[in-house]
Amino acid sequence: MATQAQIDELFEKMAEERAALLDALEGIEEEQAELQPPEGEGEEGWSVKEQLTHLAGMDRAYRQWVIRALAEDRPDTSDGKTPNVPLDVPQEEAHSADIPTLVAQMNAERAETLELARGIAAEQYERTAFVPAFGELTVMQWLRSYYRHDRMHRAQIRGEESDYKPNFAEGASEARPR
Repeated sequence: MATQAQIDELFEKMAEERAALLDALEGIEEEQAELQPPEGEGEEGWSVKEQLTHLAGMDRAYRQWVIRALAEDRPDTSDGKTPNVPLDVPQEEAHSADIPTLVAQMNAERAETLELARGIAAEQYERTAFVPAFGELTVMQWLRSYYRHDRMHRAQIRGEESDYKPNFAEGASEARPR
């Protein structure tokens, strides 16, 4: 069972990493936010705007996995039962929106995640869900993924190497859902 200190630390880190991510966006012009690093492959070749839509989409996807872990006994999310509700501005349309719109979308998704997380009882943090790309993770591990994911993309936005690399399940593709 998660301790109150672990839960408090989770919320603190989620807030800190999201604030640092938003700070990294300061001063980025619209045109600059649409540039895709020519040397980048896959996710590393995404523009800032594509990253913002990706962050919103992954917030939503991770949240759906947590909801299933809370409601079901060890669900396998590859069973087609996890809702995939598209964003207002999906990644393939990222360059059609301005930065404030994309940040608002990202923040709205995070607000829903935080509302869900605030209602989780300490014993529920040990519940699990299986996702093929990552394996079986606890609710606590999923929620920690939020701030680690923010940290990874903050580094990418700044053009830095991230100190966080996702742990993909053995044999899983490193390709990320959009």
